Amino acid sequence: MAKHECIVNGSFNELLNRIEREILDGSISASLEESSDFQSGDARCSVRVFERYSYAGNNRVSLSLTLFQNGNDGIHLSAITSGGSQAVFWKINTLGEEAFLDKLREIL
Repeated sequence: MAKHECIVNGSFNELLNRIEREILDGSISASLEESSDFQSGDARCSVRVFERYSYAGNNRVSLSLTLFQNGNDGIHLSAITSGGSQAVFWKINTLGEEAFLDKLREIL
């Protein structure tokens, strides 16, 4: 697994829409597998799970993205990748996971 967390300033909707668009446009095999959105008072949370094929690992990898904002505070972003290994007991190839996370870092 690979993880990236940060706080981003700006519009919640614009950031979410940009990430969705650029992840999906960034790879012919990328797909949005599922999404969920919550709001309670001034707090918002959006979760997205993307998948794409990894040529390096010869399998699919996933990217789970969570955006959280309370009022006008910064947007908390947490992104975790998974997959990308064909080993039974431990991970021997995480190149696909890192590459997927690098794509998100480019967008940010």
